[in-house]
Amino acid sequence: MAALRFLLLAALAILWTGAARAADRVALVIGNSDYQAVTTLENPRNDALDLSVALEGLGFEVILGRDLTREGMQQSTRDFADAAKDAQVALFFYAGHGFQVGGQNYLVPTDARIARPEDATLQTFAMTEILAALKDSPALKLVFLDACRDNPFGATLQRDGEAGEGLARIGTEADFLFAYATQPGNVAFDGTGRNSFFSAALLHHLYTPGQPISDMMIAVRRDVMTATGGQQIPWENSSLTRQFAFDTGPPDMSQETLFYQVATGAQDDALMRLYVDLYPEGAHVGEAQSWLQTGTSTRSIERGDDAEQARRLWTLAQRSRVRPLLQFYLDRYPEGADAAQARQLLDLLPDLQDSTPAALCERLATHPRDAVAGTSGVPFERLQQNAVAAIQACSAAVTQSPNLPHYVALLARATAASGDLGRAVALYETAADRGDLRAMVSLAQLKESGNGMAVDIPGAMALYEKAAEAGSLDAMNNLAVTLFEGKDLPKDQPRALALLQRASDEGSAQATYNLGYMRLNEVIGTPPEALDFFLRAAKGGDTRGYRAAAIMLDKGGMIDRNPAEAANALLRATAEDDGTVLADLSANTGGWSSDTITQVQLKLAAAGLYTSDVDGRTGPGFTAALTGWRNGGFDAEVLGE
Repeated sequence: MAALRFLLLAALAILWTGAARAADRVALVIGNSDYQAVTTLENPRNDALDLSVALEGLGFEVILGRDLTREGMQQSTRDFADAAKDAQVALFFYAGHGFQVGGQNYLVPTDARIARPEDATLQTFAMTEILAALKDSPALKLVFLDACRDNPFGATLQRDGEAGEGLARIGTEADFLFAYATQPGNVAFDGTGRNSFFSAALLHHLYTPGQPISDMMIAVRRDVMTATGGQQIPWENSSLTRQFAFDTGPPDMSQETLFYQVATGAQDDALMRLYVDLYPEGAHVGEAQSWLQTGTSTRSIERGDDAEQARRLWTLAQRSRVRPLLQFYLDRYPEGADAAQARQLLDLLPDLQDSTPAALCERLATHPRDAVAGTSGVPFERLQQNAVAAIQACSAAVTQSPNLPHYVALLARATAASGDLGRAVALYETAADRGDLRAMVSLAQLKESGNGMAVDIPGAMALYEKAAEAGSLDAMNNLAVTLFEGKDLPKDQPRALALLQRASDEGSAQATYNLGYMRLNEVIGTPPEALDFFLRAAKGGDTRGYRAAAIMLDKGGMIDRNPAEAANALLRATAEDDGTVLADLSANTGGWSSDTITQVQLKLAAAGLYTSDVDGRTGPGFTAALTGWRNGGFDAEVLGE
């Protein structure tokens, strides 16, 4: 029997290995938290588990290891090398302690004990072992290292003279991407909740449909910088020779618009209130509040007759990682196609009531301009209503995370909302002196306006300069405007344009739109170049870009007329902006050509929303179809993008 059992186990191992080899996407995910001889870490075990679940949902065959010894890391790497031999994509993720010696990176197993510098290579796991495992694989290779915390062995390795902070930059051959939680040579922060800042940002952006990995990393970098006030800046080194997206679906709506459409389609008061709570400055918040005020009762949906609504609800829950959405999906579709994965994800996410002080502080006091995938930001008027709770939470967060001045900046904003502007200014000054970007910008604005202090234009400009240099998109945009105007600083158009270009490259949709507008008006470049800038701005969140692009495509002259593409831009704007384009199209106040209106009608008809004559004219039926598109009828396939 023992021999038979051995043969069965061997056969299963062969079958598993064969399945891994056959998989197009494979991943090795390791998270080490429970160290025997050095500081225990809170996040890595969670980061690894959460990322493995997300990757499995994206079609990866995942080898998961948590709290691995050196032997365990070596065995997992051998399994990974075998799985990657015939894969198209091979991903390695590590969270835990890591350090560099002599320009080489070492990941720390849980059983590592280093008493002498020479133990570094004997007791740890060299990154070169991962590179060797992938050497012969034809796959596109993605390496994510959330291992840039301080050297855990302190003076033991520092005596060697070659040990540096963080991790060293790794040279790459073709088709590698190395993504670091922070810049090579710098150290990263542990997260204040379940996940690290870097892993949390990854988890929120993996499911953005059709997003190239280069754009995803820009979004991840912006979120981490924002969450840490500029103290941590993820960095990547890429030699990829082909495009890659984790979610290969067609580009969809923004997460906010999808949320609104799902809530509208479900006709559920609780979902609509959750939308308003999560997106207090959302493009649809006025409609959502109006919808709630009508007292519309919840509509009962028969199971099985709304497969598309179920799919969209699951897509939203998976992208947003919002616990109430997952619970709503399971309540509506307990036997749904994705119910098992929904339960798995639900088990990972903490209840909102269990939030850490830092998470509560962020939810109550984050500036709207600092919105990230997991936190949308709070208008000042709303913060005023919750100022006491925000001050309590942010004060606790400052104590919990003394190394992160960002919570001091959030406490300053909450204090300002309470009316104690003098105390708020002092807190902003403290946070700004410690390098927090939002504090620098807020303090500069107070110095400009003289609110709570004497007007100090030179001081404000100095703060904008410092914040822009450190990576604040708001500071870059504000400084660029000042340099264009030549009022508070000498006029310097070349530098202003350079600041806007940098802000655009680093993720500012506002800067991208402004660069498009300048090309349209021949301040720089040529008008035909404006189209790409407008479309990129719109996809980045500045929905004005859709209307500007549609005008160019509809009118022609500077570019070839393309009514079908103009219609696509208008329909995306109809779904995602604040209602401006819907009103514009309904009355044709923009003077849209009948060719473009015809194309809009054809696409609405293909979505099953327009049943009147396709005649290129506006009217009640056209307006009703546009309203249906905005309130739940969006169909990416109809746009053919």
